[in-house]
Amino acid sequence: MKLSALKYIIAISLIPTIAFAQLVKKDSTAERNYFNDDGTMRIAITTQSQRPGSGGGNNALDGPEVMAEGGIQDLLRSMNATVRMSDAVLSEREQTEYGNWRKMGYANGRLADNVMQNEADGYFTVGFLASCPSSLGMLGGLQQSLTSTDTSAVSILWLDAHADYNTPETTRSGSMGGMPLAIANGLALQQVRRDSKIEPPLPNSHIVTAGLRDVDPMEQHLLDKARIQNISVEDIRDLTQNVYDQMDALSAVSDKIYVHIDLDILDASEMPYHNYPTENGPTSYELAALFKEIFTKYPKAAAIGFASIPSRDPENIGLNAVNRMVVGAVEGIKIREGK
Repeated sequence: MKLSALKYIIAISLIPTIAFAQLVKKDSTAERNYFNDDGTMRIAITTQSQRPGSGGGNNALDGPEVMAEGGIQDLLRSMNATVRMSDAVLSEREQTEYGNWRKMGYANGRLADNVMQNEADGYFTVGFLASCPSSLGMLGGLQQSLTSTDTSAVSILWLDAHADYNTPETTRSGSMGGMPLAIANGLALQQVRRDSKIEPPLPNSHIVTAGLRDVDPMEQHLLDKARIQNISVEDIRDLTQNVYDQMDALSAVSDKIYVHIDLDILDASEMPYHNYPTENGPTSYELAALFKEIFTKYPKAAAIGFASIPSRDPENIGLNAVNRMVVGAVEGIKIREGK
């Protein structure tokens, strides 16, 4: 047999082994933890202040910094946590890029890098975000942190009074702020998604919404067509079986789950000056209990993010609500790990 033919046979024989190795998920959730040997928890507070367009309405331009500096660091340290900070900032070249939406994608890419580094270093990420499109960077970071080639294995629990599942063809406002979940799902603005380091887009089965109560008709049609599942406000309040069913479903298809909160999910009594205050929502106490339960029972829950706090916040009602929810999630992780 000629040497060249022998090389060909050997190469062919290795293909199944190579293909199998590429399909093996190397990132083991069971082996990942966010604790030092002395029992202290590692938490990374990551901020991102970029917005996809002009006008923040009633929401604070410095909302991420307000949340990051609003007492949460002291609270976390009192819970025996080590806290480090990072911020996603555009480079000089990216600052000159045309189009606010393109800049948003670049900023999300920077945020994704920070989240990916947090995962590599064993830090649990708490994201404080200027607007909901920043959620794409949180997702991108978790997705790219996977060492497997199967980077689709990331899911999202989207808590919001609004679905943010519009596209440029269905939107009433023309705002990118109403599109991030659709972008993550691959329905719109593919370049923004790729700049945010989400590749491939999330499959329909990797998305669950929660607390929806103000959805546009065409947006609802898209949700129905995609069969996106929802956890109702009543489910949140009562921690019904549907909460566990939907979390079980996300856990079954993914390695990491991102929990995203638009603060207008809260009842208007706790967010009266938000851009879109919405009645009949859950309280921060109910959401804190939900997050404690989720992060206790589901080890694949890997990060949490909040957007966006109003510029007016009498007596820090909204800020205290954010802190309360973060503490709930962290308490859940500590119970999960037996710390």
